[in-house]
Amino acid sequence: MTQVARPAPERLDSFTVPSQPGNERLALARVAGTAQGRGLSDARLERLKTAVAEATMNAIEHGNGNRPEIPVEVEVTLSGADLTVAISDQGGQTQPGDGAHEEPDLLKKLGGDQSPRGWGLFLIRNMVDAMDITTDGQRHTIWLTMRTTGAAHDEHV
Repeated sequence: MTQVARPAPERLDSFTVPSQPGNERLALARVAGTAQGRGLSDARLERLKTAVAEATMNAIEHGNGNRPEIPVEVEVTLSGADLTVAISDQGGQTQPGDGAHEEPDLLKKLGGDQSPRGWGLFLIRNMVDAMDITTDGQRHTIWLTMRTTGAAHDEHV
């Protein structure tokens, strides 16, 4: 069997933000600066920014319990045409929505049959080309991937 060699991911940036509400804006701004000029259209860059902000808010609130002494870790890598943002917290198994979370339904929410909350992972999943979630002990990571070239749905949301 022949395998095609994939380039090792290139780390473009790595940083932390304190787990305080509002710091998602710091994360999205820094990721946007790193992703700028890497082959994403303006519309796709805006989608990535939205996903990064939402994932960082989840990490701050649900993962780290708004405790500023526990940082949210953010890493941006490029592997071929894939730009990936990994956002990690210390929420471990306590993260909502890792698989058993009910898909949001607007009519159920308006009718009071679903909590008005719970749009985060749904929104993230629909903003990026791929979303994965991993948990290793207490470390919980959401992986957001955008293809930088050849994306057929470039301007659709």
